[in-house]
Amino acid sequence: MVVQSFIPHESSEFFYEFIALDWPPIIGVFALLLGVLSLTRVSINKIRRKTEGWGYSIITLVGLFGMSAIGLIGHYYPPFWTAFDWNFNYIMIPISATMFSLLAFFIASAAYRAFRARSALATILLVAAIIVMLRFFPLGFFTEPVGWLSAEILNVPNLAAKRAILIGVGLGIVSTALKVILGIERSYLGRD
Repeated sequence: MVVQSFIPHESSEFFYEFIALDWPPIIGVFALLLGVLSLTRVSINKIRRKTEGWGYSIITLVGLFGMSAIGLIGHYYPPFWTAFDWNFNYIMIPISATMFSLLAFFIASAAYRAFRARSALATILLVAAIIVMLRFFPLGFFTEPVGWLSAEILNVPNLAAKRAILIGVGLGIVSTALKVILGIERSYLGRD
């Protein structure tokens, strides 16, 4: 898709419009199906074996198939749509809020351990983190300079590191895919 942007030819545009835009939703549907089947299989195995936490697997399966059924029925029979909205607004949103609030405590704990200034690099990280966090607080006269400095930190060194990580992830995905396609990597089959 990146190469297509630089080649203004009919075959390149055909590839983009009919292959690059059409295939991701198709692959996404099969990935969703694979995910649902995998989650169902793993949960049923936990329930059969009565492993630790098997009750959560029952709740997972009831939630997965219950919301799916209510959503599908609600599409054709509107009174069920209000049940879907109720489940989403009063179950899903509070659960998400709970998860994010717990995540905030884990982040605070990790930040406390990581941001102790033991070296010059840790001190730079600590100062940058404080500047980025201060942009959300009104500081009177200092609000605009802190906002500008925070944007510079996020747009220059942070973005460069983020792009480097994404390039590394992309190269790793490509190399792993090639190893699987060429038959070099067989660990996904359960072999060494």
